[in-house]
Amino acid sequence: MWGGRFALGPSEALDALNRSLPVDHRLWPQDVAASKAWVHALCHAGVVTPSEEAQLLGGLDRVADKLADGAAVGAPDEDVHTLVERLLYAEVGAVAGKLHTGRSRNDQVATDLRLWTLNAIDELDSGVTALGRALVTRATDGLDAILPGYTHGQRAQPVRWAYVLLAHAWPLVRDRQRLADARRRTAEMPLGSGALAGSGFPVDRVLLKEALGFRMISANALDATGDRDFVADVLFAIALVGTHLSRLGSELITYASGEYAFITLADAFSTGSSLMPQKRNPDVFELARGKAGRVLGDLVALLTTLKGIPAGYQKDLQEDKALLFDACDTLATVLPAVTGAIDTLTVNAERMAGAFDPAMRATDLADLLVEAGVPFRESHGLIGRLVRAAEQAGVTLDKVPAKVATEIHPALGPALAQLGSWEQSVESRATPGGASRASVESQIDELRRAFQPAASS
Repeated sequence: MWGGRFALGPSEALDALNRSLPVDHRLWPQDVAASKAWVHALCHAGVVTPSEEAQLLGGLDRVADKLADGAAVGAPDEDVHTLVERLLYAEVGAVAGKLHTGRSRNDQVATDLRLWTLNAIDELDSGVTALGRALVTRATDGLDAILPGYTHGQRAQPVRWAYVLLAHAWPLVRDRQRLADARRRTAEMPLGSGALAGSGFPVDRVLLKEALGFRMISANALDATGDRDFVADVLFAIALVGTHLSRLGSELITYASGEYAFITLADAFSTGSSLMPQKRNPDVFELARGKAGRVLGDLVALLTTLKGIPAGYQKDLQEDKALLFDACDTLATVLPAVTGAIDTLTVNAERMAGAFDPAMRATDLADLLVEAGVPFRESHGLIGRLVRAAEQAGVTLDKVPAKVATEIHPALGPALAQLGSWEQSVESRATPGGASRASVESQIDELRRAFQPAASS
């Protein structure tokens, strides 16, 4: 491409460093599509004739067929753009030299990557949606199962199993919103920006935008050629999805342990030990947790790259594709596995119920004292004294002798007598967003709507 300027080609060492085809070959469908749109624009601007347009378009179609058959494998070209151009020369001859008129690889690669990213976002959104639906389905099935809710790793208050699952579904709603927002910003077309100052030919950028399905055209060519904010947006969204999967996995790893045994993973989503025959390992969730660190690393690597470069395209940006592809591939692998594990796990409701500790009723007792007219802060202290008395007597909270309870406060005896079932305790948390049946059913209805497929853009 620049042979007229240099007497010699790049050294073998520079070529190895500079060559990006092993990574960016994945962009060939987008490069062909954008090139075809560019040919239309050049013809519309009078730069190529209708006959040349037909030659170039037909040649690009044949190039696409060759690439679909694996022509990129082992190709010697520097990048996907030069690969497409070389193959086009082989198809149509010298007229291929007109394709790059008024276009730079700077706006070309930015356009290709945005087109690829739009498709990737849609695929990731489908994966997040599938996991969200799985959580909602299992929550619907688990409405009647009640288990201890935990804070700081300690048993706190009883909640519904469905409620726990929904606590992991709501972050996925936010993830979908972030992906949609990233998609909106990604759908800005840089093609026609040239190297940094705009194209030297009167190409119709609005026509290009419509042909390629972008939402708008970029406002500043210098910014457009070096803008990778959209990659950072997507990597952040992926990193946060990974974080949410890691948190879900950590909780389910705990619940699948022998000490808890609240859930059992299906054989198809469990692994064993090379030494210990009895093991049923939750590797699916451990791997999901581990992959979260990987996609976070992709985000940090991109931001570190971006922070040091001026406006416009710099070769540092060659790193963006490897990071984006890695993060998208990683999440696309993790999501179906986690979804399958959720779909097929078994809930051990009796084991959950067996983990209740009467001390979890302490807040219920404090609330009953409030209803009897005791200010909550005083009530909290009184129940704390009751808990300490139970520990000292070696009994559970509900078995503290009435005489001891009454000595702490006259209303405590009647309060202990009013304690109902664990179900009633859960149902007392009836505010919107709480763990009561009505609240959980309302959340399920809302989440079913939230996990509908994204509207076509």
